[in-house]
Amino acid sequence: MNNIGVLMTCPMSEYLENQLENRFNLFKLWNHSSLKPDFLKIHSSSIKAVVGNTKIGADANMIDSLPNLEIVASYSVGLDKIDLGKCKERGIKVTNTPDVLTDDVADLGIGLALAVLRKMCVCDRFVRSGNWINGDFGLASKFSGKSVGIVGLGRIGSAIAKRAEAFNCSISYHSRSKKPNTNYKYYSNIVDLAADCQILFVACALTEETHHIISRKVIDALGPKGILINIGRGAHVDEPELVSALLEGRLAGAGLDVYENEPKVPEQLFSLENIVLVPHVGSDTEETSKAMVDLVISNLEAHFKGKPLLTPVL
Repeated sequence: MNNIGVLMTCPMSEYLENQLENRFNLFKLWNHSSLKPDFLKIHSSSIKAVVGNTKIGADANMIDSLPNLEIVASYSVGLDKIDLGKCKERGIKVTNTPDVLTDDVADLGIGLALAVLRKMCVCDRFVRSGNWINGDFGLASKFSGKSVGIVGLGRIGSAIAKRAEAFNCSISYHSRSKKPNTNYKYYSNIVDLAADCQILFVACALTEETHHIISRKVIDALGPKGILINIGRGAHVDEPELVSALLEGRLAGAGLDVYENEPKVPEQLFSLENIVLVPHVGSDTEETSKAMVDLVISNLEAHFKGKPLLTPVL
């Protein structure tokens, strides 16, 4: 398979690069960013696979420029950076990396909720600054027993629910349809869900329908005692409305792993002590990164050996 051209869209994992280089003829798109059109024109006929992620996937222009493209393997569970319609039209296979990252993302979601409610980051700065010697920190808010709402009860949403249940939290959710085999309370209207919970987790896939699903109405329904946790995609949230709500006290706090224009984050958030910000690290553990790479490689090898894909999307 060393003669099969594989295009990697951006830096993702050194281990992934090494595994691809050991098996395929690897092209690194970021090394040719200033000459991208010329690069694609020269090498288009030899590239049969694209490996992308949540930053750069395979849009219509890229797909159109690669006439022999057979498969797009995403180093992510998300598919919003891949033109699935174009892939389906061309008969191009698509894979992602579900399941292997579920636990890490759910863990981080619960961690963000705990960090916001218990003011962990503020407490850390309080101790490091030496202020403890001047008096106690003060009170925070508990997580146990809170009412939790989850937007998107898929793999990650369900894993969050399972963890929250261990804290004796009541669980309710919103999704496109009611899920079978669950006793969680279902809301067909997300505003009603937000109004009836204290902590709202965003864990759905990003689609045209879920873009800005967390609107001003939803934020106001969650209210001045509510907490928003986003481990989905930045574009799920109307970011200017979120910033306004936090600045005006219409929302109690937020824990964010994702942002609408990553890596740019609204500077108004930097001085707020009622939010916790992390740089899109939901699945970034050594163990999960390796598992994701192994799954990408296994899907590519299966495809080019004519075997069934492990995690097919198309």
